[in-house]
Amino acid sequence: MQAKLHFIARGAKLSKTAGVPPAPPEGSPQADAEKSQGKVYADLRQQVTDRIVAMLEKGSNVFRDRWSLAACRGMPCNGKTGEPYHGVNVLLLWDAAIERGYSFNVWLTCRQAASLGGQVRKAEKGVMCVFFQPAPACADAPPQKRPVGKGGVLGSEEDNAGWRPTGGLICKAFWVFNVAQIDGLPDAVSVTALTRHASTLSPVEAAESLLQRSGARFRHGFDQAFYAPSRDEIVLPHPARFHSPENYYATALHELVHWTGHPSRLARAFGRRFAHDAYAFEELIAELGSAFVMAHVGMVDATIEGHAGCLERWLSVLKRDRTAIFVAARHAGLACEYLTGAWNRDTAL
Repeated sequence: MQAKLHFIARGAKLSKTAGVPPAPPEGSPQADAEKSQGKVYADLRQQVTDRIVAMLEKGSNVFRDRWSLAACRGMPCNGKTGEPYHGVNVLLLWDAAIERGYSFNVWLTCRQAASLGGQVRKAEKGVMCVFFQPAPACADAPPQKRPVGKGGVLGSEEDNAGWRPTGGLICKAFWVFNVAQIDGLPDAVSVTALTRHASTLSPVEAAESLLQRSGARFRHGFDQAFYAPSRDEIVLPHPARFHSPENYYATALHELVHWTGHPSRLARAFGRRFAHDAYAFEELIAELGSAFVMAHVGMVDATIEGHAGCLERWLSVLKRDRTAIFVAARHAGLACEYLTGAWNRDTAL
């Protein structure tokens, strides 16, 4: 089996402020700060949510196939820094790469392209990505009465109801261009970004290494695959019962993302916000998280067996709550970092 390129989140240390996605790359144009903040940020979140919903509404087979095609190019990364993009931006860039037929998943802002001697061709359209930054506090309100949910606060596992001493987080936009849209770049830009985290392991070998180094308990010989929180273990059918080794590892990685949510690890909890849809929302996180991990290890053409999915319930949640996809993608990204971080440090690349 041919080894495939993959990307590992370098360092992969989980920040204590993990709920705040990293600032955009240098030179990123941002949303117009002069406009009404509440309306602009709300519309921006809704715009991103609408794009994700449109992907999902094409059907589970369609969006999974598209993500698999995109994942074979690895995680989208910045062509100047080599760093991978995170959260919902991964989904936006994956979809754009497939929609436009780009062969490289390497992206730059206009200013970064210029700093490397390149120039975005006229009439080329960038892909909008988003980042979050702390909103200014309400100076005229006492700390216990400053509102949450106004001005673009990103939802978290805590309920949005109540008050907090700061203005929360606001959503802003930045635009990136694929290297295929840029003239004059040194050839090394794409090559360096793609080979920065390349592995000598095959995808199956990389997945097996990741499972072994996770420390999770696996039990085989069951009819179905699932994670049992009460026993903190993953149960699976025997590997020979899967259609292919790739399918076995894809299914195991899906369950491993569930495993990361245990209170002793990432302690995922959704409170009252997703109370009626907690199971479906956790499945969405596992769907996204396993896609991210499979992209890291170069696993393509793999199917998560025995998981019909909860597509209609996902769509219901996303349409009802415009920040839900950000929360799901953030949790999925943290799970991916948790799993690939230790593996990256311990595996010879």
